[in-house]
Amino acid sequence: MLAKDTPAFIGNRIGVFSIMSLLHYVDKTGMTVEEVDKLTGPVIGHPKSATFRTTDVVGLDTMVHVANGLSENAPNDEAKDLFAIPEFVNGMVKNNWLGSKTNQGFYKKEKVDGKSEFYALDLKTLEYKPSQKVKFASLETTKAVDSLTERLKILFAAKDKAGDFYRATFYQLFAYSSNRIPEISDELYKIDAAMNAGFGWEMGPFEKWDALGVESTIKEMEASGNKPAQWVYDMVGAGAESFYKIEDGKCLYYDIPSKSYKVIPGTEDYILLSNIRASNTIWKNSGTTITDIGDGVLNLEFHTKMNTIGGEVIEGINKAITLAETNYKGLVISNEGANFSAGANVGMIFMMAVEQDFDELNMVIKAFQNTMMRVRYSSIPVVVAPHQMALGGGCEICLHADKVVAHAELYMGLVEFGVGLIPGGGGTKEFALRLSDELQEGDIELNNFRERFLTIGQAKVSTSAYEAFELGYLKKGRDVVVMSQNRLLAEAKQYCLQLADDGYVQPVQRKDIRVLGKQALGLGYIGANSMYSGNYISEHDVKISQKLAYVLSGGDLSQPSLVSEEYLLGLEREAFVSLCAERKTLERIQSILTGGKVLRN
Repeated sequence: MLAKDTPAFIGNRIGVFSIMSLLHYVDKTGMTVEEVDKLTGPVIGHPKSATFRTTDVVGLDTMVHVANGLSENAPNDEAKDLFAIPEFVNGMVKNNWLGSKTNQGFYKKEKVDGKSEFYALDLKTLEYKPSQKVKFASLETTKAVDSLTERLKILFAAKDKAGDFYRATFYQLFAYSSNRIPEISDELYKIDAAMNAGFGWEMGPFEKWDALGVESTIKEMEASGNKPAQWVYDMVGAGAESFYKIEDGKCLYYDIPSKSYKVIPGTEDYILLSNIRASNTIWKNSGTTITDIGDGVLNLEFHTKMNTIGGEVIEGINKAITLAETNYKGLVISNEGANFSAGANVGMIFMMAVEQDFDELNMVIKAFQNTMMRVRYSSIPVVVAPHQMALGGGCEICLHADKVVAHAELYMGLVEFGVGLIPGGGGTKEFALRLSDELQEGDIELNNFRERFLTIGQAKVSTSAYEAFELGYLKKGRDVVVMSQNRLLAEAKQYCLQLADDGYVQPVQRKDIRVLGKQALGLGYIGANSMYSGNYISEHDVKISQKLAYVLSGGDLSQPSLVSEEYLLGLEREAFVSLCAERKTLERIQSILTGGKVLRN
């Protein structure tokens, strides 16, 4: 039997309640599966965590089993009726439509004329129909709002069907969660933590309630018939305005028995930018913020859309290094966004290429390369702490760091090939350099070249930080992995201090990179043409592959030679800019920008 205060016990009670209350709301209002998932993703924090998608992954039978168990074992629960299984769910269980484990649940996928087609279940008829895209006016207004806190305020104030949905389901959840203290947990932060960890929520119920404003939300909850527990009234009556607050860079929670705020246990050593940004920011622009994180270390964070890298980020990186070299021991590059960085701002590249402003584009790429080289060759240690997606330019920053402190869940890769380009921010150069360093006497050199070539040519992305080592994005013996994202910045800071205190010496630019020349170039050409002959790649893929092979091999050299980083960066930049002049590359970039889809033309 699960013990009180454990994440599993709390998650079962609160998580299943949230799903069951939503199912009953859907049953009453006639909302579709697609509508619910469209609405729940943005407030949970990630579209893939949407309710019915998550239920399909976990298994409908699991949810039903837990709901029945709660109904039997919590006879005095004020919301016991909501644990009754809706008729359409019973029908799905009877048909063995349990989700991923039976290949169909609220959704299913079928092959039609060789293509995968997605179908969604009509909850009224229990028939599958082609999945339909849905739109809500209020959601459209929040597309550019990255902050979940700000997004919640807009969505809960909406007067359309979406606003009605949010207020009905979450006000009920807020009241239910408050009534479960001290029944399932003595501290409110444990309920939020359980929902974050077990259900993939970015913010738990009390965190969301805080974002909306505790006292003002109570009035709306009462009007909707969802009165919270008495301790919430007592808290507000005593002058406490929120469940959480920040003091001296620490996050405190409201402790109900003592009617005071206490530091969340176990977080004493965390460094969270959201806690210290307001008081410790020393410089910022529209896309970055530089924060003093103590002990002579600065942190640079990105806050552009998807943390993409454009001119403002390049400016921020250079400014951070200048400040650190002047008065500090080192620099950490990290952020608390949903992703570390989705790569370069391809929209900016696309506009320059369409206008055929290739001189300007060449200057922009050179500025990016120079910035990456400055990350590598600054006089202070630069540690990068990526999490989630670190793609394209985000990966290239990591490749040039003195050390990478990576969160275990890391999707890292040089993915430029998918938009008709090769890595242009030093990524291709860096793979040539690493190939040179890893070759040992007696190695079959072309085999090693082939592996590096295919990693970029197939746009391979790691599914974890550990796989990033296997793909060559992270370096064994240098880079490390951290399991808790909350500890990521603190760990990165300590490694940065360690590098500084051990007598960090500014590196010297490399002029001893061994490239293989024509023998490797020929391998790249033959491989690309063979793939084209077998109809595995397109004619344009062949052209990109040849450009990639040219840079990785060091160009049309008659024999293996030693070259400099600057030489390779010049080849890389020329290849990148020349590909931007290709119509088919522009078509690929446009496809990503307009529909988010990779085009193979």
